[in-house]
Amino acid sequence: MKRFVLIPFVALLFYLSLLAFQPQSPIAEQILKSIPLVDSFKAINNDPLFQSTYEVWFRVPLDHNNPDGDKFPLRAYYSHRSFTRPMVVVIDGYTMYTSRANELTRILEANQLTIEHRFFSKSRPKDSIPWKYLNIKQAAADAHTVISAFKPHYQNKWISTGISKSGQATIFHRRFYPSDVDVSVPYVAPLNFSSEDKRVYEFLSKVSSAECRKKIRDFQIALFRNKETLLPKLEGLAQKNNWQFTMGINRAYDLSVLEYEFSFWQWGYSCNDIPAGNSQPSVLFEHWSQVNPFTFFEEKEIERVRPFFYQAMTQIGMYGYNIEPFRNYLPDKKNITFEFTLPKGLTVSFDSTVMLDVYQWVRDSGNYMLYIYGQNDAWSSTAVDPGTKTNAVKMVCPSGSHSTRIKDFPKPLRDSIYITLERWLEMPVSRK
Repeated sequence: MKRFVLIPFVALLFYLSLLAFQPQSPIAEQILKSIPLVDSFKAINNDPLFQSTYEVWFRVPLDHNNPDGDKFPLRAYYSHRSFTRPMVVVIDGYTMYTSRANELTRILEANQLTIEHRFFSKSRPKDSIPWKYLNIKQAAADAHTVISAFKPHYQNKWISTGISKSGQATIFHRRFYPSDVDVSVPYVAPLNFSSEDKRVYEFLSKVSSAECRKKIRDFQIALFRNKETLLPKLEGLAQKNNWQFTMGINRAYDLSVLEYEFSFWQWGYSCNDIPAGNSQPSVLFEHWSQVNPFTFFEEKEIERVRPFFYQAMTQIGMYGYNIEPFRNYLPDKKNITFEFTLPKGLTVSFDSTVMLDVYQWVRDSGNYMLYIYGQNDAWSSTAVDPGTKTNAVKMVCPSGSHSTRIKDFPKPLRDSIYITLERWLEMPVSRK
């Protein structure tokens, strides 16, 4: 009798032992499976810093004021390294371009969560964009929703970061959800107060040396004077690359001449590379095309980033073009702004109270914010001024551009950044 009881018991032990040796899904996948708002995910090639990386689709409210209402798909990259390391959240302002480790992630040897901005790429309702839900508060709530889903699984420090518009999104998220992360590091993030923030004009009139500024102006005037010769070159390039300019290629030419100055300083070109105004037209065109790619005004490119332009014209602000030095070459009677980028048939107005609210928060409550800027970046003309009421730190890289990163700072300033991070995060950071 005992023998017959023993057989099922032995079989049970054998079955359990088989289960024990069954391959288990990675812990990162188990986390994703446990999050209700995850619709789907798939493993993708991971940066060597991480154990694994996943492209993840979340289902989030279109209107966070109505959480039971319509949802839309929001994409993120989730990269797991270790539960004993911090989590860096890249709060994107555009389409996500990469799942590779961010500079800050490498410095902190951290996990990483990159969140695409609503309504860019496929992170949007399928049929059309409901523009009224594209604002900084709704986007901040997207980031908060995703962060909250992972917070229980990562108990170490949390740091948010982003570059340019992503840096803006990092500030905006922190304004509405200050406790989501411990520290924020926005890179080269402007804080604009209008759809034509005139501080840009003041900056461009003083940046670098008078000699360099004159070379830029002379070059722009040379482009206008040689328009009859250079316009066919632009037309040929447009035909070759299948570029479409809804505004007309003549207008695109003029705007590209005006954009040259801002682009030159934004991306940190050398004054020594600017051709003289009396150079051959082919030399002028070659330099112009390097500094200011004409696709900025190309219709497919505008369509790809139209959500940015919508936000710029409604809440987050933008720069314009001062036409005063070029009145002899333009039909315009007033400065040129970017309303032409708005969705067809949509009329908007700029709400100045939104950025003023962010500015007040930055000045009065924005603690543990480390702002990174390049001195000569045209976007630094509207850089954050953190004031003296918080412990925020603003670091400006001498002669830096919009490409400025922590690694670009001179060693004494770079060490100061590391020391600040170590003090705030209460941990050593990698100085490789």
